Amino acid sequence: MFARRLVAAARAVRPLSTQPQPQNKWRGFLQVVGRVSLVSIVAATGTLYYVSHKERHPGPQLPFDPDKKTLVVLGSGWGATSLLKHLDTENYNTIVISPKNFFLFTPLLPSVAVGTLAARSILQPTRFLTRHKAREVKVIEAEATDVDPINKTVTFTDSSPLRPLEPTGTINYDYLVYAVGAETQTFGIPGVKENACFMKEITDAEQMQRRFLDCVETAAFPGTSEEEKRRLLHMVVVGGGPTGIEVAGELHDFLEEDLKSWYPELHPYMRLTLVEALPSVLPTFSKELIKYTVKTFEESKIDIMTGTMVKGVSPTSVTLKPKDTLEQQVDCGLVVWAAGNTSRPITKNLMAKLSNEQTNKRGISVDSHLRMLGAPSIFALGDCTSTSYAPTAQVASQQGAYLALKNGEQPDDEATKRIETLKKQVGKSRLNPFEYSHQGSLAYIGSDKAIADLPIFGREVCRLLSSTNVL
Repeated sequence: MFARRLVAAARAVRPLSTQPQPQNKWRGFLQVVGRVSLVSIVAATGTLYYVSHKERHPGPQLPFDPDKKTLVVLGSGWGATSLLKHLDTENYNTIVISPKNFFLFTPLLPSVAVGTLAARSILQPTRFLTRHKAREVKVIEAEATDVDPINKTVTFTDSSPLRPLEPTGTINYDYLVYAVGAETQTFGIPGVKENACFMKEITDAEQMQRRFLDCVETAAFPGTSEEEKRRLLHMVVVGGGPTGIEVAGELHDFLEEDLKSWYPELHPYMRLTLVEALPSVLPTFSKELIKYTVKTFEESKIDIMTGTMVKGVSPTSVTLKPKDTLEQQVDCGLVVWAAGNTSRPITKNLMAKLSNEQTNKRGISVDSHLRMLGAPSIFALGDCTSTSYAPTAQVASQQGAYLALKNGEQPDDEATKRIETLKKQVGKSRLNPFEYSHQGSLAYIGSDKAIADLPIFGREVCRLLSSTNVL
């Protein structure tokens, strides 16, 4: 009996299976994804740390070499910054002279003027760029006052409030990159410089912001009359180009989206007017985009006065002369002047020294390699020149990059060849001439809308952009 039970128990015991259990496919997939994600996170973190560490600790630079040519760059705008960004400084002793020690991203100036962006958001220190170059680049915060193309010298002076004991200096150059830009054109109209706000520099945007808010607070002051409120809250923008259009658009958004909530009692008095001397706004854009911009402004209740000349600006009004009508004095609290550019005094002085070659009063004449006519050791680019291209940031940036790559082609470092390399390259014009490649034009017109002329497949294609759709 006992034996039977023992045999039955032995039969009941099943041997353990030696075959492996099938693995869960999803579990394996998730493990692979987890490993890949972990490796990606570690790699991204390491890359970010390396880049940030390199930016904060750029390392040693080569010192000035007395055997190298001296390249002096005047300015720190779009052209000069693009040049410095692409330039191989090992080939030159580079010196930058500019009254500003930073690069200004000018398309966002209207946003700073209304307070949408902080000023520091659109600035980049010039020394941040130069500190990452192979050879040391000397930056002098001063304003160039004279250029001698015969003796190849540049005279500069420190125009800051705190000046050194000797604020004026003169340095020699072998090659000069002249990129001082332009200043705002006032056409000699009385009161513009004294009473209007420009939109050229960061100080202009900050000044406009202070005056604009002062108008609003003065209008909100107890006891201000109805007539005075209407005057203070009437903003006039002069200039129907991209800058004027964007200023008007930013002002409209600020008035409607912010001040309407903060000062609801003042909203009925707010008014915005755009003045343009030409028959239409945005003359460089297509007719379709011009029509769309005018329609958007009309819907936003922005008055557009085309074919209207400005005859004078006072602290409390602007004198306008519409076509075929008499002059009229329009009361306003703020006038923003965005009506074009003109040459700086130093540029006019330099052109006068080469009057036989420099006959174009609009700016410096250059050849196809950006050399100043009459002074082959001077390269001019940007708004200070007179070319067939529009005076835009896009043109200046491409000119700077072209000039950097052009002057960076040196065959070797032998002393005898270093002296003649650039002279052969420039003198014989063996390099390709500068050719501008238009990448399109953009303009913000307010109400979360923008317009764009984009070259696609060699054709100009119009685009109407908004926050809700793209047509």
